[in-house]
Amino acid sequence: MDETHQEYPEIPEPYRPDDDRFSFDIDKTLRSVVSLRTEIPETAFTAATLGTQRSGHGVVIDPKGLVLTIGYLVVEAERVWLVSNDGRAAEGHVMGYDQETGFGLVQALQPLDAPAIELGSSADLIPGDDVIVAGCGGRKHALQTRVSARKEFAGYWEYLLDDAIFTAPAHPLWGGAALIGEDGRLRGIGSLYVRGEESGETEGNMIVPIDIVKAILPTLRTTGATGRPPRPWLGTFTAETMGRVVIVGTWKGGPAEDAGLKAGDLVVGVDDKPVEGMAEFFRGVWSLGNAGIDVPLNIYRDGDLTTIT
Repeated sequence: MDETHQEYPEIPEPYRPDDDRFSFDIDKTLRSVVSLRTEIPETAFTAATLGTQRSGHGVVIDPKGLVLTIGYLVVEAERVWLVSNDGRAAEGHVMGYDQETGFGLVQALQPLDAPAIELGSSADLIPGDDVIVAGCGGRKHALQTRVSARKEFAGYWEYLLDDAIFTAPAHPLWGGAALIGEDGRLRGIGSLYVRGEESGETEGNMIVPIDIVKAILPTLRTTGATGRPPRPWLGTFTAETMGRVVIVGTWKGGPAEDAGLKAGDLVVGVDDKPVEGMAEFFRGVWSLGNAGIDVPLNIYRDGDLTTIT
């Protein structure tokens, strides 16, 4: 990679963290957030959807340079660069990726001179709490914001969080950003920009809660996986309208495409059990067993009800 440092637009000064509102050393804590850039082979399964060059942030969580980030930045990466606030660059190695939680782990292969942030708890965050959403670059890239909602989140790519964190206003560069609580501890990792009802405000960010990584972190860092049996994955992109689940696309070469699912198909059931909404659809698929099983979908297409497995 020719360039190891990514320039990001700055947060306007009135929206940066206020020292009077937080009791910890803000500048020291923000040094834990690093820039992350990855290169993915053109032949990778996710290349067409997520791109071959990805950039975002990560957070140093271990004195030896272990970095926690959002998984879509690092899945299938063949090369990783990490850059600290002072411009020190280091190559990284992807230690693990968990599709279920959405987290990714990267190990810096050279010293970053960035302090490790302590993991806090996301369980006690409630709407109205003041927090910081921070990208790499210190205060210029840190946004003082607040928790706007705590609720279930269903992602169109077969992803589900029981209790996601939503913050507002939105950080413009959210991928892998650190959610820092009033105590200076890491409470979550930035995943998405959301609008309207999803965010609880006009616009905001969806944050993956830190608590769900704690149980899997030791295994993920040593084996690259969680140790849990993998869930069934169909390779669908879905949308929800008035409780109805609509197929809007499929991963090229994925099980759904191979089975003949098409954009516009309406999913009315899983294994003859009715489903309403994406969350219920995903849970219905996962309840059938582990990856590799047959998944019968009850589909309404062109006025006819059919079952596709």
